[in-house]
Parts: sequence; structure tokens; C-alpha cells
Amino acid sequence: MAEAAVRQASYADLEAVSEHRVAEIIDGVPETHPRPRPRQGIAAARLSGELNRPFARGRDGPGGPVFFIEPELHLGSQVVVPDLAVWRRARMPTDPQDTVIENAPDMVCEIVSPSTTRLDRGPKRRIYGDAGIGHLWLLGPAAGVLEGFGLADGRWVLPATIQRGETVELPPIDAVPFPLDDHFPFDDPAAPALPET
Repeated sequence: MAEAAVRQASYADLEAVSEHRVAEIIDGVPETHPRPRPRQGIAAARLSGELNRPFARGRDGPGGPVFFIEPELHLGSQVVVPDLAVWRRARMPTDPQDTVIENAPDMVCEIVSPSTTRLDRGPKRRIYGDAGIGHLWLLGPAAGVLEGFGLADGRWVLPATIQRGETVELPPIDAVPFPLDDHFPFDDPAAPALPET
């Protein structure tokens, strides 16, 4: 007996998902997970801020790239939402007019959490490689580790893993090094408190 064909997810499936969840289509299947937890959200915001000034804005750094937080990427039939994506200005010369971006970025960063690790380390990593994205960073706030993958001959290689206490200097964002520990605010006992009001 022939197996029934599996129905491929459509964009309408994503539109039906609650706005409190991230929705993606991976290998024809709708995948949803909660919005980032505070630890992951803060790490994403701090990383974006760290890179924005010297790179996107060119202050105390080379300038050039365009950064997007949680862009909706349509890479062929795959619909993915990385935590952070980076394009060289030559590949993103104008402001996109739609929420959907079909132009694959030069780099993506995923903030790994318990609800996303299966997708981030599995099918999404494969999808990013198939799309020819040259660099993938996986930042694990709980473990305090940043893995910097590079695409070589269609395969991911891991030239560097940065841990707590070390400085991040990974391609393609390696012109302005920064301390990894700055991205874990709840782990810093010396963080200044807000004044009482």
C-alpha cells in the first residue's frame, strides 16, 4: 500500500500561529517555539548592540554590514527566523520594503536555548549551509560559549569556540574584538544597580 503524501506547510500555516511564538517552515513542516527567554533575549540584544556601533554605524570600527534582529528569511521553500542576520552592504544596498527577505545573509547567529537547540544545531544549520551563508555563530548563554562556524566546500567547520573569560574575534566580524562575558549580564556580580527611586 502506498504511503499518503505528507502535506507541505504553507505560509498560511505560519500566519495562523500566535504572535507569542516564532514560526518557521523547515523541510515542509511548520515548527514553532516560544519567543526568546530573558537570558537569550538579553544576549541577542547585547550582541546586536556590540556589533552595531563599530560595524553597522562605523563608529570606532570599519562600518559596512547591515544587521537585522529576527528577520524572516525565505530560503527556497524554507522559512527561517534567525536571532540575528548580517549582510555585507553590497548584498543589501537598500532598505527591504517587505517583511520577507529572500536574499541569504552573509552570517547568521542563533541564541541557543532548550526550546531551539534541536533546530539550531540540526536542520537550520543544514539550511543555512545549503543557502551558502558563509558564517554561523551559535551563542549559548547558559553554557557561556560562542561557536563560530565557517562554510568550506559546502560543509560547516568549527575553527573556534570562545568561552567565558575569552575575547570574541571571529570572522566575518573580527575587526573589533569584544569580551564574550559582556553578553551574560546575570552572571556579572559587579554589574551596577539602578538607583532606588
